Amino acid sequence: MLKRMFAAPDPGRLRLRAATRAVLGIALAVALCGLAGHSLVAAVTGGLAALLALFTVTDPTVRGQAVTTAMLPAVGLPVLALAAALHDHPVARDAAFLAVVGAGVYARRWGPRGHALGVFAFMSYFVTQFLGTVPAQLPELYAAVLLSLATAAAVRFGAWCYERRLPPVPAVPAPGDGTGLRRVTTRQAVQATAGAGFALLVGQMLSHERWYWAVGATWWIFVNTTSRGETLVRGFRRFLGTLIGIGAGALVAVPLHGAPVPSAVLIAVCVFGIFYAAPVSYTWMMLAVTVMASLLYGLLGLLDAGLLALRLLETGVGMAGAVLAVLFVLPITTDATTNGWIGRALHSVHASAAAAAARLAGDGQADPTPHIRDLEALLARVRLSLAPLVHPLNPLRVRKRRALRVMELLDACAAEARALALVAADADASHDVRLTVACWRVEAAVQALTEAAPTGGGAPPGAAADDRPEPATTGHPAPQEADATAVRATEHPALRHLQALEQALVGLEDPLQRPVRLQPSAPS
Repeated sequence: MLKRMFAAPDPGRLRLRAATRAVLGIALAVALCGLAGHSLVAAVTGGLAALLALFTVTDPTVRGQAVTTAMLPAVGLPVLALAAALHDHPVARDAAFLAVVGAGVYARRWGPRGHALGVFAFMSYFVTQFLGTVPAQLPELYAAVLLSLATAAAVRFGAWCYERRLPPVPAVPAPGDGTGLRRVTTRQAVQATAGAGFALLVGQMLSHERWYWAVGATWWIFVNTTSRGETLVRGFRRFLGTLIGIGAGALVAVPLHGAPVPSAVLIAVCVFGIFYAAPVSYTWMMLAVTVMASLLYGLLGLLDAGLLALRLLETGVGMAGAVLAVLFVLPITTDATTNGWIGRALHSVHASAAAAAARLAGDGQADPTPHIRDLEALLARVRLSLAPLVHPLNPLRVRKRRALRVMELLDACAAEARALALVAADADASHDVRLTVACWRVEAAVQALTEAAPTGGGAPPGAAADDRPEPATTGHPAPQEADATAVRATEHPALRHLQALEQALVGLEDPLQRPVRLQPSAPS
C-alpha cells in the first residue's frame, strides 16, 4: 500500500509531459499578464483560467479539446460579471452561487465538454469570492482571462501538442441512462446543490469572509464521482490531503511572508504536483492545491496560521455537506452504480468479440479496436466505482475480496480482448474456421452471462450468499469438452486467448453472485 502511495506508473511519461506543459503554459500566461500591466488580482485570475483550461478540458480528440477551450469564455465571463454584480447583495449572491453549482453538475450529461464548461463556470464564480471582485475590476479581469486562455491554448495546441502523435483517447463514459430524477446527472445536480447549500450556511457561521471554501470543497468532492460510496471516499481523501497540505503550508508558506520570487517558484512546483498527481492520487493532488492556495494568500498578504486552521474547518464542513447529501438526498447506491458499469464493460467485451469474429470470417469492415478503447475507459469507471469496496478502511472483507476478484477477471477479459484484436488484424489468421467458431463461443458466453440476469439486474459484489439464485445454465462446455477445447487451443495462439477469455467470463459468475444484465451503451 505504501508503494502505491509514493509510486505510480507513467506509461509514455504522459503525466510528466502534461505536468511540465501545464507549468510552462500557466507561467507564460501569468508573465504575459504582468507584462500587460495587470494587477496581482488579475494575474491570479488569469493564471487560474489557464490552469482550468489545461486541467479540465479532456475531450477525446485534439480538435474537440480546442473547441471546448474556445468555448470557456462563453460561460466564464458572464459568470464573472454576475458574481461581481452581486458582490454587495449576499442573499442574491448565495442563491446565484447555488444555481451555478446545480447547473455545473447538470451539464455533465453532455460528456467531457459539459463537464469542463461546468467546472469553469463554478470556478469563475468561486474566484470572485476568493478575490472579492467588484464590477469596476471586470474589464481588467476579462482581458486577463482572455489573454491567459489564448496563451494556454497556444502552448497546448501549438508549441507542445504531443497528443497529435498519440492514439485517440477514449471518451470518459457518461453515467447510466434514465429520465428525470432517474438520471445520475440530475440526481447529482440536486445532491450537489443541497450539499453546497448546507456548506454555505454552516460555512458562513464559521466565517463571513471565507465561507466559499466550504462550498468549493463540496463541489470538488462531487467531481468525477457517481455513487455515494465514491463520493464518501473522495471526501475522505480531500480532507486528508487538505490536512497534510495545511501542515506543509504552515512549514513552507508562512515563513516566506509573501516573498514574490520563492513564492512563485513554489507555486510552479505545486502546479506540477497537481497535474502529475491528479490521475493517480486525489489526496496528493489536494496537498498540492492546499499548499498553492496558502502561497497565493501569502502573496496577497493575508496568510497566517489562523487562516490555515479555518481552511481545514471549512473543508470539513464541505465534506459534511457532501456526505449528508449523498446519504439522504436521492441516494445513488454503490451497488447499483457498480452493476451498471460492469454491465457496460461486458457489453464492450461482447462487441469486441463479435467484431473479431466478423473480421476473422472475412468482413474487412469489422474492427474490434474501437470497442477495445471503449472497454479501457469503462474499466477505469469500474475501478472508480469499486474504490469504496476495496478501500483499506473498508471493514467488509468478503465484499472487498469479491470486488478485487471482479476487477481481476475484467482485467483478464480486457487483456484477452486486446490480444484477439491483434489476431483479427493479422491477414494470415483471417478465414480460419476454428478461430471464427471460437469467437462465437466467447460471444455466446458473454450473452449467457449478461442476458440470463433477472430484470432487476445482478446483485452487487459481496451481496449476501442467501440472495444468490440457483446456478443458471449458460451453455458452457462440460469438463470433458473443456479438456478437449484445451487440447485444440494448443493448435493456434488465438485459440488460447479465446479460451482464456471464455474462462474469465465464466469465472465472473461467482464473485458477481449472479449474472449481470447487459446495460445499454448509449450516453446519458
